[in-house]
Amino acid sequence: MALTKEKKQQSIADLKAHIAKQKSVIFADFSKVNSKDLFSLRKQLKEAGCNLKIAKKTLVRIAFGQSNISFWNKIKQSIPGQLALVFGIEDEIAPARISHAFTKINENFKILGGIFESRFIDREKALVLANLPSRNELLSKLVGSLSSSMANFVRVLSKIKN
Repeated sequence: MALTKEKKQQSIADLKAHIAKQKSVIFADFSKVNSKDLFSLRKQLKEAGCNLKIAKKTLVRIAFGQSNISFWNKIKQSIPGQLALVFGIEDEIAPARISHAFTKINENFKILGGIFESRFIDREKALVLANLPSRNELLSKLVGSLSSSMANFVRVLSKIKN
């Protein structure tokens, strides 16, 4: 179904608003994914502070071009007609992690690449991001490391005193 010029401009404005707020973006091919599964993915993403937008590739190219983020030459070969964009608003890693988990459930959902720190990343780097532990996990490991070394130091001091 063809979009009217007003709807296209509204879609571009909406994409630009999301681009301005994003910390990272994951591009995905969602063809052959049924709407029920896509709805559950949207729900998971919303709970994690992320958004899923679906747009035509021409509108995506225009919106990113107007936002001064150029990546199109690097990804245009692998993009289907429509594109799912997973925007990370609160967490940089959450879109990659949730999208990667969804690809394990639904093999028709394919990660194509993304944008991280205003640079294009390919599929392999997006999967590396997806496998990173969350911020809370890293902080808990840090606290555990610090507390264990302090506890060991206290044990050594108590042995010296005796």
